Amino acid sequence: MREKILTHSAELFLTYGFKSVTMDDIANNLGISKKTIYQHFDNKTKLVEATTLHMFDVISHGIDCICELKKNPIEELYDIKNFVMEHLKNEKSSPQYQLQKYYPKIFSTLKSKQFEVMQTCVTANLERGVKDGLYRNNIHIDFIARLYFNGMVSLKDQDLFPLTHFSMNVLLENYLEYHLRGICTDKGNQILNKIINQTKNQ
Repeated sequence: MREKILTHSAELFLTYGFKSVTMDDIANNLGISKKTIYQHFDNKTKLVEATTLHMFDVISHGIDCICELKKNPIEELYDIKNFVMEHLKNEKSSPQYQLQKYYPKIFSTLKSKQFEVMQTCVTANLERGVKDGLYRNNIHIDFIARLYFNGMVSLKDQDLFPLTHFSMNVLLENYLEYHLRGICTDKGNQILNKIINQTKNQ
């Protein structure tokens, strides 16, 4: 039952936001009583915390699986972006922004965990890209990996990028191209152009 509550809560939080969804909404959606939810989670804050960590684990595992395929590093970044978008429902309700605003401690914990995963993943991606001749061999890998993470976090700042002006998909597409244009060799740019053209024609 605990797993079921987490899955349904994640679905509701991603669709309507952490602030908007109540314990009643979750109970009604599951067709159970609030009492059943409280048997597993003391309060909404505990449920939000467990749900965000559950979503983090699911997405981290998916990213690990993509990285294990050892595709070329540029394709890998686009596959990760598509996977994340699929699981975060285009973030219409800006859940990460709401999490930061209403549950700052949970947000801070999540951000640290995201940094650990992304730092490892992006560093490996950059190293492989340099080795394969797709990224310039004079890039500062640790600096770019940290910059990339910081940029990803900034995209979720509703004051900077209101969803009324930008969809999360458009933001990620533009940011990924911006990141890659700065580090790609001619060989890398050829692959990047091909992927961008394929995306436009889909």
